[in-house]
Amino acid sequence: MHLVKDENGNMVPHGHEHNHEEHAHCGNCQGGDCKNETLALLTYMRQHNEQHAAELDQMADNLLKLGMDAAAKTIKEAVADFQKGNMRLGLALTLVKSELEK
Repeated sequence: MHLVKDENGNMVPHGHEHNHEEHAHCGNCQGGDCKNETLALLTYMRQHNEQHAAELDQMADNLLKLGMDAAAKTIKEAVADFQKGNMRLGLALTLVKSELEK
């Protein structure tokens, strides 16, 4: 869980818990199952990015309510970029799964 400041400068918990360190071993594959680790990590990262895109979209909606249209528009554009990146990750995930089925 992240701590962020609200509109009044107060620290508030945000989002969901995640631990990037639990995936730090991936890529080393010393005695492990690299293919399945990669599949699991890619699946996790895609879902993780989707969660952040949703959080950013909500943030943009909140900024619109506060009259901060330019900032909201910029964040909406960033969300669109997240979604494009996730489409590419989805394609990569499909390709990895296809290779593992061979």
